[in-house]
Amino acid sequence: MKKITFLLAFLCASFLYAQKTMTPELLWQVKKVSPIGVSNDGKTLFYKVSSPNMEENSFDSKYYKMPISGGNYTEIAKDEAKVTDKNLSPDGHYLLINKAVPVKKVLGKDIYNDLPKSDAYVYTTLDYRHWDTYNDGSYNHVFYKDVKTGAETDITPGQPYYTPQAPFGGDEDYIWDPKGENIYYVSKKVAGTEYAVSTNTDIYKYNLVDKKTENITEENKGYDTQPAFSKDGSLAWLQMTTEGYEADKNDIIVLQNGIKQNLTNQWDGTVNGFIWGNNNKDIYFTAPVDGTKQIFKVDHPGKTRKMPVVEQLSQGQFDVTSIVSENNGQLIVTRTDMNHASEIFSFDLKSKTFKQLTQVNTEFYGQLDLPTVEKRMVTTKDNKQMLVWVILPPNFDRNKKYPTLLYAQGGPQSPLSQFYSTRWNFQLMASEGYIIVAPNRRGMPGHGVAWNAEISGDWGGGAMQDYLDAIDAVSKESYVDKDRLGAIGASFGGYSVFWLAGNHERRFKSFIAHDGVFDTRAMYGTTEELFFVNHDMGGAYWEKDNAIAQKSFHEFNPITYVDKWDTPIMIIQGGKDYRVPIEQGLGAFQAAQLKGIKSKLLYFPEENHWVLQPQNALVWQREFFKWLKETL
Repeated sequence: MKKITFLLAFLCASFLYAQKTMTPELLWQVKKVSPIGVSNDGKTLFYKVSSPNMEENSFDSKYYKMPISGGNYTEIAKDEAKVTDKNLSPDGHYLLINKAVPVKKVLGKDIYNDLPKSDAYVYTTLDYRHWDTYNDGSYNHVFYKDVKTGAETDITPGQPYYTPQAPFGGDEDYIWDPKGENIYYVSKKVAGTEYAVSTNTDIYKYNLVDKKTENITEENKGYDTQPAFSKDGSLAWLQMTTEGYEADKNDIIVLQNGIKQNLTNQWDGTVNGFIWGNNNKDIYFTAPVDGTKQIFKVDHPGKTRKMPVVEQLSQGQFDVTSIVSENNGQLIVTRTDMNHASEIFSFDLKSKTFKQLTQVNTEFYGQLDLPTVEKRMVTTKDNKQMLVWVILPPNFDRNKKYPTLLYAQGGPQSPLSQFYSTRWNFQLMASEGYIIVAPNRRGMPGHGVAWNAEISGDWGGGAMQDYLDAIDAVSKESYVDKDRLGAIGASFGGYSVFWLAGNHERRFKSFIAHDGVFDTRAMYGTTEELFFVNHDMGGAYWEKDNAIAQKSFHEFNPITYVDKWDTPIMIIQGGKDYRVPIEQGLGAFQAAQLKGIKSKLLYFPEENHWVLQPQNALVWQREFFKWLKETL
């Protein structure tokens, strides 16, 4: 009897402490941590935790505070998060707000008052739709609101220009100067077709007394974004110099006493985001480097002849995704890696060490067996060294053989770093028993400006060979099952899958493409940000004397190679994706079906270029792995 009791106790204990691996359902139990800010006295950190609510197909949010040094946290009401409101003028008189303002008559019912039930739209220029929304004639405008009287003043009345920028801009697009005399804001002051082909945002200064507006970046024809003042009144912002190039090198510019200085032009990298240091001299910023995102510092030497010095402060196999503030020699940041969702950390500027402040998902991950993430270098066909992330399943056994997935990153100029996604989640894929091969192929930032730029005009060239070089190199390992290789990706990654489907020489047994470019001609004719295709494809498809464009629309067009398709393919498409419109996915599925190839279409009529609704996302995961189990 004692032996039976002991055995039962042992089994119960084993069950309680048994590890498990990530599943699609478990992934949607991961909570999202978002910093709100630090209290004015620098002692308290405020943050929000969002939890997926699968039943309601939404997210629930709670708010917390904790000491800036870490420790116990307390749940609070939303309005108890007392941080400096950047939108409140320094004297407390005005509050900056933004809202949509009707400027043009576009809707049929507005043009014809006697037809109130009309759902027609009438356009005479481009910019008729953007991201996932059709232009209804209204534009985001900034107002300053009198706190006492409630009176609101539009600083760009009647203008068909957006501030914040569409579709993703927020209140980072407008700020007060330190004296509260001027409002600085970001806007691309062109409209219609010119808007669709331009990246020329500028930073404007609006004076509250004379109501006059001055363009302070008029000489620059690329992006000017993210204005921020130091405490002593120096203005910094991010700048790309090339008109029409959305992934150009992003530099930090400082305007002080009428003099502009580029602090990072001699540095071979691109800036993601920055904050001013409390000493009004140092600027801390994040940037991609070697397949990660790290903390950097650059000094502002002012009028001296000294060159600004860029210094990398952090290093490790993780991404620092944002810098919240600097307090007493500590940076408050968010950090993530391929096995962990974002949490809030402090970073000691002296010791260069991190301390984890929030532990929202720590217990959850502690119950899981985690994959192993390996970094390796692969020699490309043209003898360049390419970083490749290889993610191995939990409890990996090198004596076994595993099905292996080549992951193709989107962008095309997005970093393939230590990100953590609820859709393209390498932890989940590896936990389902797959090895993931994720190359930092040419076109990605973090490996020098030249490597980043090589993708433009060469979509079907070096980058595609990089993919093949990566999968061929890793496939030499004994634990890779060469008879069970798949290729997956979204956006440009979806383009990559479609292109590889006709050019893979029987390497792969299965493909999955999400919102991918299938026909570059049709893409040019229906996408909404024309500046992107003009730059990346070299021009328009009708430019017969344009060698780069002709290559993009013929040799580098996946539809050219459909006659060679012979491999099962799953195609995922969002109905409200206007960046890579629905015809791309439908065309690819129709081609596969008519050729008699095993194929599946997963269609989300209310999703855009992403999948945002929790239940749709879970359908995505289940269909994704169902397809792989059927075909690999």
